[in-house]
Amino acid sequence: MKIQLMWRNTATLIVVMMMVMVMMTVAVNVTYDGRSLIIDGQRKMLFSGSIHYPRSTPDMWPSLISKAKEGGIDVIETYVFWNLHEPQPGQYDFSGRRDIVAFIKQIQAQGLYACLRIGPYIEAEWTYGGFPFWLHDVPGIVYRSDNEPFKFYMQNFTTKIVNLMKSEGLYASQGGPIILSQIENEYQNKEKSFGEKGPPYVRWAAKMAVELDTGVPWIMCKQDDAPDPVINTCNGRTCGETFKGPNSPNKPSIWTENWTSFYQVYGKNAVKRSAEEMAYQVALFIARKNGTYINYYMYHGGTNFGRSAAEFMITSYYDLAPLDEYGLISQPKYGHFKELHAAIKFCSENILSTFPTMHSLGPLQEVYVYGEDSGTKCSALLVNTDHSNKNITVKFRDLTYQLPPKSISILPDCKTVVFNTAKVSTQFNTRSPTTVFKFDRAEKWEQFHEIIPQFDATTVRSETLLEQTNTTKDVSDYLWYTASLEQESEEEQVKLSVKSLGHVLHVFVNGHLVGYGHGQFRKASFLVESTVSLQKGKNQISFLSATVGLPNSGAFLERRSLGVHSVMIQLDNRVLKNFTDFSWGYQVGLLGEKLQIYSSERTKSGNWSRLGSSKQQLTWYKSIFDAPKGDDPVTLNLGSMGKGEVWVNGQSIGRFWLSFHTPQGVPSQTWYNVPRSFLKPKDNVLVLFEEEIGNPLGITIDTISITKVCAHVADSNPPPVINSWRKHGRRPKVQLSCPQGRKISKILFASFGNPIGDCDDYDIGLCHSSNSKAIVEKACLGKSKCTIAHSSKKFGGDPCPGISKSLLVDVQCK
Repeated sequence: MKIQLMWRNTATLIVVMMMVMVMMTVAVNVTYDGRSLIIDGQRKMLFSGSIHYPRSTPDMWPSLISKAKEGGIDVIETYVFWNLHEPQPGQYDFSGRRDIVAFIKQIQAQGLYACLRIGPYIEAEWTYGGFPFWLHDVPGIVYRSDNEPFKFYMQNFTTKIVNLMKSEGLYASQGGPIILSQIENEYQNKEKSFGEKGPPYVRWAAKMAVELDTGVPWIMCKQDDAPDPVINTCNGRTCGETFKGPNSPNKPSIWTENWTSFYQVYGKNAVKRSAEEMAYQVALFIARKNGTYINYYMYHGGTNFGRSAAEFMITSYYDLAPLDEYGLISQPKYGHFKELHAAIKFCSENILSTFPTMHSLGPLQEVYVYGEDSGTKCSALLVNTDHSNKNITVKFRDLTYQLPPKSISILPDCKTVVFNTAKVSTQFNTRSPTTVFKFDRAEKWEQFHEIIPQFDATTVRSETLLEQTNTTKDVSDYLWYTASLEQESEEEQVKLSVKSLGHVLHVFVNGHLVGYGHGQFRKASFLVESTVSLQKGKNQISFLSATVGLPNSGAFLERRSLGVHSVMIQLDNRVLKNFTDFSWGYQVGLLGEKLQIYSSERTKSGNWSRLGSSKQQLTWYKSIFDAPKGDDPVTLNLGSMGKGEVWVNGQSIGRFWLSFHTPQGVPSQTWYNVPRSFLKPKDNVLVLFEEEIGNPLGITIDTISITKVCAHVADSNPPPVINSWRKHGRRPKVQLSCPQGRKISKILFASFGNPIGDCDDYDIGLCHSSNSKAIVEKACLGKSKCTIAHSSKKFGGDPCPGISKSLLVDVQCK
């Protein structure tokens, strides 16, 4: 009997699995009209999140997608990275972090949709905008224009990707998850630069894409004149205000890039966006623009590994997204958006069944009502566009509502506020590093000094100064320019002036560093001037020019120039020698790169020596470390270094540039992500190339974790939107949750009353329940999560009748 029961259970499980597999492969019809996308005959309100497969690792993909799904995301959006997949013409690579098929299948396995932004120009703060550099050498090519050579290669790659997706059955029309595809990217911004070659290119690109017959709609972002049937979409921070709308009444309103922060460049501060402001714009896009598809760019930013970052972009990408660079949940954005998504989904049936009617509630207040005229269900969005610092009272359907400044209240039943964009009920969290290994002793290191090449040792020669990228073909950031100058008179001091078109320049005369300079974002060119001594006889001049990523935006990328532009020697303001037309010798890349001393197999190549007491420029450093225990993300603290690149077990984790400070005088990035999949349990090889004079003894291996969580709710906060808003109590609640494997170990602060400040900086106010901490300790200590209702009864009575009260709790997780 037991065996028969086991067989029946197994057979049932097999049948269920087969049914699931069949359901997953059933073709789905994806269409649209002026209200929304229509999937399998049903209108959809869709929230999407951008996650780029090469900016994380395959072992991270399941967790990232799972967390996005838990956060209320329906669609995962990704670009396709041409230069990764076709590094040489006709040679394709879809392995490792390039395995886009495995990434899309992981999206499907977790029951989400996908949006494939093929481009193949993507910008994306990705070097060369995603173009492979070999395009540069195609005769007569002009990128992104009505140019036959470019259109040939663009169509060839687009077709390759579409056919790859078709061969794996990944379009919704085949039962796969892909419901949208994108062709081109923000072209309207630069279209005028191409004159008469612009508009026909747009029409060609749209026609070419549609004829590939994917069975799902195509989109063009920031392209108001996107040809039918391609849908024009919005990118930016404020599409609820700026989007002109679909260019046809039969197309839906789609927001393809709602920027969760902004990319950061070396030397500039991070641009932050609050969860409240973003939620306001999302709700406004739904209300005013009839939006039914909103994508967060980025939902997880990740890491610009290797040399993939565009010019002056830091290695970390959109670390302030709902999922941070390491894949950790970042609060309050993650939680506030999750609440927003749930609240909107409670209204979605009404929203999708009709267009709203708008009524004025005041000079800067309005309400959008869904279902009012039908006499059936009703939902409403109360909008306050007033930016002043006071609440506004409005009346709607004989009920009174308080609207905070610049906020939107969501009423699924046209009566009850379940969410307000300006009121954050979710917790805040704090991420902290913990040092687990120090490279603080000289015996832990070996070093290898780069050789400064001289003219006589070079084999590439030219009578003019060569443009850098056309010479290196982007196989290295580095190009050496060398010359030999004969000085007939006795030693004299002269002024050496070198103009560079970007990005970094080290100037050597007779092997000694005599000058250094660099450009900055959107101002790449610069001048290095030095007073140098020329000795009698032969003098060796050597310039190391370095790029920090290739340009990724703007028209005519193929015409951009980088590297040394002019060289002059002056004496008493007289030009003695102009070196622009002179015999120059060149060396592409570094000796260490040629020897591949950063690779796991060849780290013993080169003349490594023990770390000495004196330091010099252009030095490679090597050390060994064991992987930290546990599963917390691993990071390198490079705060003691200058500028260069770093490898772990032969895999580049990116460029670093600690010496280029923000206006506040701090590095743009100090910690550098080392994915666990890059590591072995023991004897991991760390290699760094340092252009300047960094101190490797200050480097540490750290782990990153969420160490504190905090929440702050007032009596005016709506209660959490949990499961069904109709089923839970109507009190605001503080909800605290430590990351998996950690528990609340200490109550750092608790106050029920009118605490001063917020989760970043707080203190007890004039009104305070004296047993606040004891109540919270009883409810939370030793637990992984806890909930405390905002209730005078909970805290033994009202500590100050007649005063609006809030509850602020900050706890430590261990």
